[in-house]
Amino acid sequence: MLILFGTNLKRIRESKNLSQMDLCCKLELLGVNMFKSDIYEIENNKRLVKDFESKALCIALSISLDELYADTDKYFEH
Repeated sequence: MLILFGTNLKRIRESKNLSQMDLCCKLELLGVNMFKSDIYEIENNKRLVKDFESKALCIALSISLDELYADTDKYFEH
């Protein structure tokens, strides 16, 4: 299983001084219910992410999808 942006998510979240629980609360305000364990699993490439979840993560972190997926093209190079 390949989660492209787990490392980026953790780096961005930490750069904004947000805990995993803080991010969960921001997501809840957007109507997306995720638990701290979900964030942990995404950041550690153990959980797949639905399309609406990735969009909500971007909104909650005030970033673009491009920022979330930054530097992931390398996974597709031959």
